[in-house]
Amino acid sequence: MAEAFGNYINGRWRAASGGATSPSINPADRNDIIGQFAASAAEDAREAIEAAHAALPRWRSLSSFARGEYLRKAADILESRLEEVSRAMVRENGKTILEARGETARAVALFRYYAAEGVRSVGEVVPSVNARTMIYTTRAPLGVVSLVTPWNFPVAIPAWKMGPALVYGNTVVFKPATAAPHCGVLMTQVLEEAGVPAGVVNLLTGSGGKVGEELVRNPLVHGISFTGSNYIGRRIAVWAAERGVKFQLEMGGKNPVIVLPDCDMEQALTLTLRGAFGYAGQKCTATSRAVIHESIYDTFSAKLVERARALKVGPGIEQSTFVPPIITEDQQKNILAAIERGKSEARLLCGGGVPQGEVYRKGYYVEPTVFGDVPVDSALAQEEIFGPVLALMRARNLDEAIDLANRVRYGLSASIFTKDLNAVQEYCARIEAGIVKVNGETAGLEPQVPFGGMKESSSHSREQGRAAMDFFTSIKTVYVDRAGG
Repeated sequence: MAEAFGNYINGRWRAASGGATSPSINPADRNDIIGQFAASAAEDAREAIEAAHAALPRWRSLSSFARGEYLRKAADILESRLEEVSRAMVRENGKTILEARGETARAVALFRYYAAEGVRSVGEVVPSVNARTMIYTTRAPLGVVSLVTPWNFPVAIPAWKMGPALVYGNTVVFKPATAAPHCGVLMTQVLEEAGVPAGVVNLLTGSGGKVGEELVRNPLVHGISFTGSNYIGRRIAVWAAERGVKFQLEMGGKNPVIVLPDCDMEQALTLTLRGAFGYAGQKCTATSRAVIHESIYDTFSAKLVERARALKVGPGIEQSTFVPPIITEDQQKNILAAIERGKSEARLLCGGGVPQGEVYRKGYYVEPTVFGDVPVDSALAQEEIFGPVLALMRARNLDEAIDLANRVRYGLSASIFTKDLNAVQEYCARIEAGIVKVNGETAGLEPQVPFGGMKESSSHSREQGRAAMDFFTSIKTVYVDRAGG
């Protein structure tokens, strides 16, 4: 029988209020049940929020250095369990073992980064017009914050939300995605072992449909940080705006690469393929469009298709796998449906179905799929598919390439491949994306710099780096005058 896992509320592991559970299933083998996880209800969310609220005064009163020490311990513990957590991630969300190890190491780095933030300045002294007055700014925590995280980065994204939330003095209610609750449990266990006091971090698993509204609308909640779909993000924005509380949304992407004739062809091919088909395209920063100069379109597309056909599809635990499984059967069906629609819009160059063989019948797989000469107004060019599907488009020149790249409602990540400095400067100035790469993969981020998108990809706040302080705190401006004055 599969192991049962509960919620973590006020320092205790316990079942959901109604005792209901839901399974987490290995996407590489649907017969492998990872465990049964608490299927939380609104009552559980209220209890978690109340526990976080009760723990807030004591946690907020600690020095930021002391709060950072808990994160430092958590980083050491997570690093000691890197292989265990990485393999659990592969089993639960299908990621390749190399990517899982990289993600877990990134979470370690994130905890260490935010531990160090505990000793950095959070304000400044500003001159006053009055020589006897001192003015300075400082930061106050928001209070209780709800953190809702996705399944595709089930260790790194919780770390980059919880790290700054905690070091700046907030208490947390953490709701991981329904498809990746075990990684959420493991991250919470790390913080528990690090000695984080009861109520400071609370974990709820289960459906966002059951607890999501409570996590936003409860009057004790003062901030919501969400990563996920645009549909859910918009609902959260409305609920939060009604209460006048802070919200942070990171949502979809339809990320382009622009490929110019003077590019390093090998580099452009390698990084376009990696961006499009690494982790089966299940990243908000994945490459989903390649806008190619017409003078090299035929050569580039032929080489890219040849390499895409050679990519190894299989279970993430196998070292040679490049394209792992899709997270769920429903998501696999959605991707295949988008491919079928795409066949009426553009020319299918490779892939387009489910690979054949016994190993593929056990899990949820989709072949690396490339479409050629994709119209800019087609669904293939406009809608986020979140799978291993790449749309190729022709451009006559740089100006048209930038225009094609920008003609979507998203603006998360983009890249250009060229050696022309003038082209780079023009692209960097005009591309509508929050993450701008030059001769790099659209996916792949560093923890010490801001992350976030433009247009419908984001609520325009930023995560990671020092920018996280802007969301998780409020500025206080303090005037100090001399007594008797």
